[in-house]
Amino acid sequence: MKLKQRVVLLAILLVIFIFTKVFLIDNLDTSAANREDQRAFHRMMASLHVELDPRLDHTLQSPWEIAAQWVVPREVYPEETPELGAVMHAMTTKKIIKADVGYKGTQLKALLILEGGQKVVFKPKRYARDYVVEGEPYAGYDRHNAEVAAFHLDRILGFRRAPLVVGRFVNLRTEIKPVATEQLLGTFMTVGNNTCFYGKCYYCRETEPACADGDIMEGSVTLWLPDVWPLQKHRHPWGRTYREGKLARWEYDESYCDAVKKTSPYDSGPRLLDIIDTAIFDYLIGNADRHHYESFQDDEGASMLILLDNAKSFGNPALDERSILAPLYQCCIIRVSTWNRLNYLKNGVLKSALKTAMSHDPISPVLSDPHLDALDQRLLSILATVKQCTDQFGPDVVLVEDRMTLSHL
Repeated sequence: MKLKQRVVLLAILLVIFIFTKVFLIDNLDTSAANREDQRAFHRMMASLHVELDPRLDHTLQSPWEIAAQWVVPREVYPEETPELGAVMHAMTTKKIIKADVGYKGTQLKALLILEGGQKVVFKPKRYARDYVVEGEPYAGYDRHNAEVAAFHLDRILGFRRAPLVVGRFVNLRTEIKPVATEQLLGTFMTVGNNTCFYGKCYYCRETEPACADGDIMEGSVTLWLPDVWPLQKHRHPWGRTYREGKLARWEYDESYCDAVKKTSPYDSGPRLLDIIDTAIFDYLIGNADRHHYESFQDDEGASMLILLDNAKSFGNPALDERSILAPLYQCCIIRVSTWNRLNYLKNGVLKSALKTAMSHDPISPVLSDPHLDALDQRLLSILATVKQCTDQFGPDVVLVEDRMTLSHL
């Protein structure tokens, strides 16, 4: 063989070798990532059932100190939380030492301080479990049980961006009124044989109080995030106008995502993918009311989108509000890890997992069966939406690898 031919042959072999090596490494990396996603899913499934147990045998820290140390820029709580049951037990049993009207907002709530100085937000029961909220997808009062269910769905999806929530029964006469501020106490009344209160908020009315069953009121308590992590409020780019006859730009402009991608903090970093994750989360729970969202302050777009205020969810199991998914079907991108987790949850696994996760809660059953069935149905719609995107643009464009090392040191 002539020298020139040998050189050409060697060059061809070298090119083949390089392409083969790159291809194999790329596939090995993807395969390793997928295997880690699968292992994470199995770890989550194994830890779904949380016993509300007060014991903290291996530490002298209070449950409040433990929960505060969990919070980092990309997680509210870590993947492995052996103390979760103790923290949630404290949330549902610790003595209430002060009760006040809730922080700013449109819906009724109370701000409680528990023994040890921990703040929690109490949302009262308004509806029976089988009540169906008719009308707009954001209609009705807040649903306390929706907060509980949303927290456990956050665990199941592996986001870990929702503050801890647990159900709690409180005696309004003996636990709340003796420690209530004058502002809150002034909103108490008796309706029939039931103790009621209407609080202070934008839509709070004396004519629409929340009433206990006698003195005992069912509700949810949400753990207040540590004060060392101040929040910053953002307008959601896919927020609604809430004005009849006036559409937001995203509702008529199919290229709207292109404009969002040119705007900070969505032009770089994880925030846009957080918006996509949140759209999936909100579609599953039926929450069409996320007009704003919170992140940690001074984060330059790097902190997570925190899944706060999920109570406008699980209103109507028969209503699948597809517009909630607009960030997904307009941007046509999704995290690979989110895509993998959604696929692991199909074929009835999601319903079963959420039912198991909520079974320990003091207000169990948290959701009615129609709402649990709706979750599995909505999951299929999400998977179909992603498939439409991959059919149109290809999986390399749609499925985005965006993994971050999350440190709890």
